[in-house]
Amino acid sequence: MKQYLLGIDIGTSGCKAAIFDKDGAVKSQATKPYTVSYPEPGFAEQNPDDWWAAVCLAIKEILDSSGIPAGEIAGIGVDGQSWSAIPIDKEGNVLCPTPIWMDTRAAGVCQELDREIGEKAIFDLCGNPLKPSYTSPKVLWYKKHRPGLYAKIYKILQSNSFITYRLTGAVTQEKSQGYGWHCFDMRKNVWDIDMCEKMGIGASLLPDIFDCHQIIGTVSEKAARLTGLAAGTPVSAGGLDAACATLGAGVLHAGETQEQGGQAGGMSICIDKYNSDIRLILGSHVVPGKWLLQGGTVGGGGVIEWFDREFGSGDFKMLDALAAEIRPGSDGMVFLPYMNGERSPIWDMNARGVYYGVDFAKTKGHFVRSSLEGVALSLKHNLEIAEQAGASVKKLLAVGGAANSKLWTQIKSDVTGKPIAVPSSDTAATLGAALLAGVGTGIYKDFDEAVKSTVKITKQYEPNHLNLEVYSEAYQVYLLLYKQLKPIMDKRGNSH
Repeated sequence: MKQYLLGIDIGTSGCKAAIFDKDGAVKSQATKPYTVSYPEPGFAEQNPDDWWAAVCLAIKEILDSSGIPAGEIAGIGVDGQSWSAIPIDKEGNVLCPTPIWMDTRAAGVCQELDREIGEKAIFDLCGNPLKPSYTSPKVLWYKKHRPGLYAKIYKILQSNSFITYRLTGAVTQEKSQGYGWHCFDMRKNVWDIDMCEKMGIGASLLPDIFDCHQIIGTVSEKAARLTGLAAGTPVSAGGLDAACATLGAGVLHAGETQEQGGQAGGMSICIDKYNSDIRLILGSHVVPGKWLLQGGTVGGGGVIEWFDREFGSGDFKMLDALAAEIRPGSDGMVFLPYMNGERSPIWDMNARGVYYGVDFAKTKGHFVRSSLEGVALSLKHNLEIAEQAGASVKKLLAVGGAANSKLWTQIKSDVTGKPIAVPSSDTAATLGAALLAGVGTGIYKDFDEAVKSTVKITKQYEPNHLNLEVYSEAYQVYLLLYKQLKPIMDKRGNSH
């Protein structure tokens, strides 16, 4: 019996591919980068064909380096970033770059629909507010501003479904990415045709919906030539990157929570009853019958990537060491990590990053530590809102590159007051995607067996309550700074 699974992760900064054995051990992995384009204010887009090129390169590399025959791979799972709006024609050609999750060009579309349909009616159906970063307003932006392009669209795909399409030729939409559409009934996981008509979204553009672990096709002869995979290898529908990382962290049951330390930040709380809050994000888990109450922030690992690019030396360990020399609370410096607007819980596309408390005594270490603490404060903000909404969070399971930093993870534990456990942080998303294929092909009898077989905790952190008072004070300053600066941010944002 074939024992290997392939997971593919379409992130914001690059594609990662990894081969796992049945016990979850990584046999080989590779990452291939690509770029984000910012052609106009509010625009943030990528070329999906760049994703596919990166996928082909990464798969070839891991097959070569592992020595594992392509025919020994039992199944393939793909996860991807949220809220893409990839228009393809009937031949499968990409008609334009896709706006990604940071893109806010469709703000005007949202305002129009909120007036015409009503914010409450939209939220009641899909469990999410109508914001420009979601998929549906981007599609309607095409319709309004690029009608010639819109007329050529055959289907709209998400990031993971675009890659599964390139692998198999199957046009699909899986349930965990449905939350990007405001015509998606979050309770039933089906398209609501009435809302499609009200919004003006052509229902013909919407692919058929599949469970995330469902096998939707097999690797085509063409894809096999481009990737080195064996033709006929089963491919599952895949899922949202945050949801797959949540599965890859071992989050299956109500109350279990994943903390995300990738390019973006936030958390995903598993719930077994539909429970939406307009300040947060609600999505279907990749595990059937579960939902994820999520906080999604712009500032995550991307904050430190930006800081290192502009002011660092290319050595993240050196930045960690500089930050470790600074006392908790950064001697009064507080950072707002709103680097391209902010998502939950403030939903403010005009919000911008701010360092407060700078004086002649501050060093580079203060800037680094306050950056780490600012991201932790945004996590605390989302957790606080989730608990107000009725969610119960006892412990966090941290994933993503940021979880490799002992200092940053300890700061997050201290700021939130929650214990944090770290599974295999760098591979949680690709592992989660691979587990979908494992369940779909019968390698595992169910998700419980998949998680028990593969997810292993590598580190544990407990909150240092001696820092509680310092971080409680910093949190109040954090909230007040945004409240006081919001009118200025709004004025400057509206002037551009």
